[in-house]
Amino acid sequence: MRKTSFEDLCYHLSSGCSTDLSALLPEGIQQEVGHFNVFDLTDIMQEAREKTTISCASRAFYKISFLTGRSLAEYPDRAVEISRPTLIFTTPKSPYYWSPMGRQTGQFCVFTAEFFHPAMSGVILDELPIFKSPEHPVYALSDSDIERVQGIFDNMKAEISSNYAYKYDLLRAYTLELIHLGQKLQSTVMLHPNHSASARTTSLFLELLERQFPLESPQQKVALRTAKQYADHLAVHINHLNKVLKDTTGLTTTELIAGRILQEARALLRLTDWSIAEIADSLGFSDFAHFAKFFKNETSLSPGAFRSQAKSLNYT
Repeated sequence: MRKTSFEDLCYHLSSGCSTDLSALLPEGIQQEVGHFNVFDLTDIMQEAREKTTISCASRAFYKISFLTGRSLAEYPDRAVEISRPTLIFTTPKSPYYWSPMGRQTGQFCVFTAEFFHPAMSGVILDELPIFKSPEHPVYALSDSDIERVQGIFDNMKAEISSNYAYKYDLLRAYTLELIHLGQKLQSTVMLHPNHSASARTTSLFLELLERQFPLESPQQKVALRTAKQYADHLAVHINHLNKVLKDTTGLTTTELIAGRILQEARALLRLTDWSIAEIADSLGFSDFAHFAKFFKNETSLSPGAFRSQAKSLNYT
């Protein structure tokens, strides 16, 4: 099987003026801005219809490909068959051969590290999990993700042809959206390589707990209130969650939830004019009496007394 390079393909697309990918970049991009472009795979395949295998090593370019036909991604250690719409991430250090099987559709974008200079993007590409993972970042997409990715590439194609002065800032944002989607598709273990399973579970629980707050109006309710609700949301058994949290924090699931509820109750009593009944309802208590009992057990003060004390301190 004859293998031809991706740069040969670029030579044809750039009318033979250069075999370097920079020939494909839009005119007028300043060096400090960096390099970016987006392509339709249908156009590429028309140029390369006589080629059976394409090398996707692209010098100093990173690449995100959205492939929707059957094909094979061949890495030095294994081959990955692509049978449904898939997102592939590659770096200048990760060459692979791509073997299309039949009609191909999709899009891909290429960009340099300079395009994501930390001063403009706040990120360092090689430090992102998607680009330093030892696994091959080839991810089959769900139906909802397919629609989302197609929309992002459509936005890229439209924006790169626009006259908007800040279009490259938008293109960076679109590219980052693809990167973050890819990182969501990575396994939890790959995203937290230095953390134990218990530490990951604790981190996920605490993040989920914090996402319930702050409460901004009396109409807003705490969505998750019990240990079982958190365990179900995290897809773990409640006994396992309790053991993990006790081992890592010294507190049970219920104690951690209660502590965060108390923290929010204190803030609402100090900083809002909501009635105590409204605060109790928003925090998931069945009635005022249950909230008052909980609050007094934790603070030795009734909610009303705490509010009065807080107000008096504010005036002194």
